[in-house]
Amino acid sequence: MAASLIGQSIEVLCNEQGIDRDLVIEAMKEAVKAAARKQFKAYDKDADSIQVEWNNEESMIEISVQKTVVETVEKPAVELSLEEAQEMAGDEIEVGDMLLIPLPQEDMGRIAAQTAKQILVQKVREAIREKVYDEYVDRIGTLINGVVKRFERGDLIMDLGNNLEAVIERKELSRGESWNQGERIRAVIIEVSKEPRGQQIRASRASAELLKKLFEMEVPEIYDETVVIKSAVREPGDRAKIAVTSNEKDVDPVGACVGMKGSRVQNIIKELRGEKIDIIEWSDEPSVFAANALSPAKVSQVRITDINERKMDVIVGEDQLSLAIGKKGQNVRLAARLVGWDIKIVSEDVLKKAVALEMGRMMASGEAVPVTALEGVNASQAEMLAEKGITDVETLASTSVDDLVDHLDISLDEAEAILGSAQQIVEARNREVEGPVEDVPAEGDTEVSAEDAAEAEAEAETEPVEAVEPKAEAAADQDVPAEDTAEDENAA
Repeated sequence: MAASLIGQSIEVLCNEQGIDRDLVIEAMKEAVKAAARKQFKAYDKDADSIQVEWNNEESMIEISVQKTVVETVEKPAVELSLEEAQEMAGDEIEVGDMLLIPLPQEDMGRIAAQTAKQILVQKVREAIREKVYDEYVDRIGTLINGVVKRFERGDLIMDLGNNLEAVIERKELSRGESWNQGERIRAVIIEVSKEPRGQQIRASRASAELLKKLFEMEVPEIYDETVVIKSAVREPGDRAKIAVTSNEKDVDPVGACVGMKGSRVQNIIKELRGEKIDIIEWSDEPSVFAANALSPAKVSQVRITDINERKMDVIVGEDQLSLAIGKKGQNVRLAARLVGWDIKIVSEDVLKKAVALEMGRMMASGEAVPVTALEGVNASQAEMLAEKGITDVETLASTSVDDLVDHLDISLDEAEAILGSAQQIVEARNREVEGPVEDVPAEGDTEVSAEDAAEAEAEAETEPVEAVEPKAEAAADQDVPAEDTAEDENAA
């Protein structure tokens, strides 16, 4: 009966844990052998005298001691006389043969049996961990589904079924997420360990890989590689940006990801508990990619300042400044990570003042600044002004708005803009003549880099963040829905 129960227990263990039967039997043999060595110390002085085998027919463990046949017995624990050997195994036994003498299992005490049990449990646990490692090590970066089982010191334990668990550490959970026991949960595997302690499978809800895998599930064009995800970045719980491109000209990558009336991206937003997502069209041209990445802001111009150090200035209008920077610098910070360049946001007003200052210095040194240096004045308009005797900026600045409208046949607003630029240069010249002017942006002007934005985010943990542009903060606080962003990209 006992032998039958052992066989049944092995079968149950193999079926429940998915372990190879031979592996369990080997583990059992090793465990019983270790326990038997302690029990039958007299027979184990040479360490290899105790032998343990598995009897498949009777489904039981057999313990025996190996003895050498000798003429004169000097070590009874490992030697057997020829006469005794022939009585046990027949007359064909000769000196030097080896015999296995069965040992009574009943002689194994409670302590030996407990030792065998502990070793067996340890061996089976090691076998299970090895099996889990082999099964999941190639699945790093893939999605897993499970149920919230419990919480341990802030970490979330997922039940994956089949007595298997995964841990999502507190740092790998999105900010603001709240989970209850029994809820269904998705995560992406980030590490599989062989260590004997702790959870083997580590998963994440904060990884950018989770965002990619969710898009692969929701967007068939990504699954069949018609649309390709080039990069993705997240500030978990707040906002994410994902760059996509299409392998076919007829397929709009952004529209494919958004779906009909935003259905596809909304499913992903729901899975990420309301995290806003900007879907960006990727470009191999860094300046175009950077302009797209700063969505929903509209970029006026991109200037690459250092191609080796991967630095660029992005120029935006005053009305787009708060959107480009984002709340606490979030938008420019995410865009810089997405593009892989250091991005500095520069206000158009700052740039215009810098240009005006430089031209003012030219005028102060006696050089004449041609009207073509002004933004908004093209070559044909410069010729028309020259016919009226206006060839440089200083002469243009003294012209009236009405005359300028007549000379160039332009609108009043355009004339005021050109005249304002010319007068700004003359004013800069006058200040330069009165005294040197430092190249410092005027109060209220803004230059923000991705590094500045990151520092601002770090400081936000301990103290309030002051807006760089007070009048633009309200606009930055208004979150733009992901589908609106995507529609803007489509329109572009």
